[in-house]
Amino acid sequence: MNKHRCVEIFKRLQAKNPEPTTELHYSNPFELLVAVILSAQATDVSVNKVTPQLFKIANTPDAILKLGMNRLKQHIRSIGLYNTKAENIIKTCRMLVDQHEGNVPDDRTLLENLPGVGRKTANVILNTAFGHSTIAVDTHIFSVSNRTGIAPGKTVLDVEKKLLKTVPDEYKRDAHHWLILHGRYTCMARSPKCGECVIYDLCEWKRKQDYC
Repeated sequence: MNKHRCVEIFKRLQAKNPEPTTELHYSNPFELLVAVILSAQATDVSVNKVTPQLFKIANTPDAILKLGMNRLKQHIRSIGLYNTKAENIIKTCRMLVDQHEGNVPDDRTLLENLPGVGRKTANVILNTAFGHSTIAVDTHIFSVSNRTGIAPGKTVLDVEKKLLKTVPDEYKRDAHHWLILHGRYTCMARSPKCGECVIYDLCEWKRKQDYC
């Protein structure tokens, strides 16, 4: 995709949503970290149903550790893979207390050392909590990037690298949110709403006319 077309795509996405952000509910970096860990293979909606009550009684690493494994599981049991996620959250809290004075580190390597935190989760935290110009590639962003031609790639890392190279600097910080929301509500994998798409004429997908 040429530079002019890419710039126009993000200009339109910005005009539609000038201040995009995550749909996960949180009030500090630690709450966001827990919410993102819980969101793996789960929807933001399902996570937002359990975190308000959890964070009401425990929204720091110390408080989660005092809550304990069993009570934590009771709060998140409606989330898929809750047993594994509870174990990772407890281990992560212990590391945050022991190694980072209870604070979420503003560093990719340190974040990825935390149990349950991979590259995608680290990117979300760096971008949303700390304002880094990173782009976390999930299934929505992977699909949109390939379908539209913005950043085609065979792997998540391929797409991430191409997005970081292709997306203009002035749009890079918010690109993650624009693309994920576009994939979630307009450019869905199975039934894209091409007729409602603000970047329809710029999209390079050969089958887009079939969905108008």
